[in-house]
Amino acid sequence: MRQNTGMGTNRKWYRRRMEPKLGLAVLILALCPSFCAAQANPASFSDLAAKATAARDANDVPGAIELYRQALKLNSQWADGWWFLGSLHYGSGEYTAARDALSHYLELTPSAAPALAMRALCEFEIGDYPPSLKDIQRALSLGAANQPRNEKILRYHEALLLTRMGRFEDALRSYAFFTRDEDSNPELLLALGLAGLRAPLLPRELKADQQEVYVSAGKAAFDFMRKDTEVAHAEFGRLFERLPPVPNAHYLYGYLLYATDPDQAVVEFKKELEVNPSNAVAEVMLAWIPLMQNDGAEALPHARKAVAEDTSLSSAQLVLGRALTETGDTKAGIEHLEKTAQLQPDNLEVHLALAKAYSKSGRKADARRERLLCLEMTKNDTTPATHP
Repeated sequence: MRQNTGMGTNRKWYRRRMEPKLGLAVLILALCPSFCAAQANPASFSDLAAKATAARDANDVPGAIELYRQALKLNSQWADGWWFLGSLHYGSGEYTAARDALSHYLELTPSAAPALAMRALCEFEIGDYPPSLKDIQRALSLGAANQPRNEKILRYHEALLLTRMGRFEDALRSYAFFTRDEDSNPELLLALGLAGLRAPLLPRELKADQQEVYVSAGKAAFDFMRKDTEVAHAEFGRLFERLPPVPNAHYLYGYLLYATDPDQAVVEFKKELEVNPSNAVAEVMLAWIPLMQNDGAEALPHARKAVAEDTSLSSAQLVLGRALTETGDTKAGIEHLEKTAQLQPDNLEVHLALAKAYSKSGRKADARRERLLCLEMTKNDTTPATHP
């Protein structure tokens, strides 16, 4: 296999996805346990394994793939064989075959972070997005990001997948990782703009004549996250002047402002509703801010409007459930919180709110169950962000 020297500071790795992936494959191969030829296996298997290794060392990829297949038919428990077979398929762009081989390897070595990372990239390429995201996040939790080159590749794909699956705020948090770099890249800005303007697409799915507005939004968000706020403010201003108005542009700016200037964030969310009165997430944020100040009465109208606009939006159900509970309608609040738990069962904030609501309504056993679940979720630290 031809080695890739990796991602240097000047390489446009976002544009040429295969180069960093091959770099990741080469680096991951270095982490794999070395093949031990002296195994107590039949001679025919040993011969095939040795020939497969020799073919791989000679860069005879088709020959090595065939030899590994033959050896694995004789010994399906040969973990290294599945690893090298998956790696060779991956390097050849045969992503389905690579995924299948790596899945066999992971059955034998379930906590192998490099294999999880490589399988995730295979799943991404064949459009199997939910498993890809799950594998990336597990790989990261197991240390696959210990090498900076690996981390950039995995974080970028994580953010792409979060956007594609509609988890836009989570995607923005993932893209914040890249603001450490000195310079941005047009494809990164495009991807960031898709998350910021809440378009559940991959950059490659967007038509060329639609890209400019997303790049502009991505640049404004990128500069804001780099704390270059004056430049970002001017860039957002130009974005707001576009005709027709850009949906979610004011929401994006308000979301970014929320942590440091909630009052100005409220102004932006209200401007978003002037442009797009049916924007449920803007209503969610207008409910969320007073909820954080224990003002359920002010939050309630916005929470009701958010749910009316989008009943499937988990954050809308959450803010309405909390607002109802805090204004005395605990029974109705519990109904909405339980709907939220169905939509987002791993959200710690939901279970904390349910524990409080159950306790207020006298449902002590249910409250205890939710508190215990919260303790378990906190221990595992696997819960997603809570809003919106």
